[in-house]
Amino acid sequence: MSEKAVLVTGACGEIGQALVQGLAQQGGYRIVTADLADLPQAICCFSSEHIQGDLLNKIKFFYDYDFDIIFHLAASLSSKAEIATEEAHRINVEGTMQLLMLAAYKSEKYGKAVKFVFPSSIAVYGFPDLETKLAAGRVKEDEWNMPHTMYGCNKLYCEKLGLYYSRYNGQRHLDEHPPTMCDFRAIRFPGLISAFTLPSGGTSDYGPDMLHSAAEGRAYACFVRADTQISFMAMPDAIRALLILAEAPRQKLSHVVYNIGAFSLTAGEFRRRALQSFPSAQVSFKPNPRRQGIVDSWPADVDDSLARAEWGWKPEYDADRFFDEYFIPEIRKRYRRAGMRTNE
Repeated sequence: MSEKAVLVTGACGEIGQALVQGLAQQGGYRIVTADLADLPQAICCFSSEHIQGDLLNKIKFFYDYDFDIIFHLAASLSSKAEIATEEAHRINVEGTMQLLMLAAYKSEKYGKAVKFVFPSSIAVYGFPDLETKLAAGRVKEDEWNMPHTMYGCNKLYCEKLGLYYSRYNGQRHLDEHPPTMCDFRAIRFPGLISAFTLPSGGTSDYGPDMLHSAAEGRAYACFVRADTQISFMAMPDAIRALLILAEAPRQKLSHVVYNIGAFSLTAGEFRRRALQSFPSAQVSFKPNPRRQGIVDSWPADVDDSLARAEWGWKPEYDADRFFDEYFIPEIRKRYRRAGMRTNE
């Protein structure tokens, strides 16, 4: 059985590194990576080729490849996107559209759909106020799609572009010779937490930041209120979801965008876990109005029944297993290896 050719953009990021390792462990893939940065040593051995540089400047280069699957992870994340909005649009929207055009072209040329797997976000949701958020409960994919951030707007628009290129592109020719469309599939991720890479400045990173600070013995002032609640997920579950969705038979999927969830926690609960594991931790709350407003616009939890029904999604890590078996043990190891005395 021949290997599937896979492109992973944003391979140096938190999700990218974990996904490359997951693809390599699963086997059967020839992995091409792309990022602005050098490939981290931890995943160099898994990449058959690394393409370094600005994604938009490399698009023509990608036309020389025949990818079976594109995992498009490269993005300007939420906090950064609010500061550099034009650059975020260029990276998040123009980069995605150029890759979708590539996937559509290759799909029609060879009569075989190129799978395009896209990580979207709970940032596509937007509640007008906290009271509405609390009343809404678990949110479905087609509810409250009114993002308050540039990142959320970018992600929502890219979902619509994916729907267009996978179902409607070339429709003027449908009666004569129906084109083979690319196969776009998107997951709306909650806040993702990896035990093996440091938080990269995302708006949901207050949880892992709090615990890293506690392990190091640093004081931490959380930028949201203690009662702030959104959904989170362990990185291994996020990678499992990407791999499962990528391999799901197209005929079983009636949608192109899916929520997935694992556990929903308040910032106060993160603090409690930090103190439970590191009793000397110094964690306070100093809400930043701008960032607080962003997190308040996101749902406290999501309804992922579509993903469970159509492609068998089910998380392996609930909150207890996440902290007790995955995150806390690994960050203890991390700081002990670094020669630090963990704050226990």
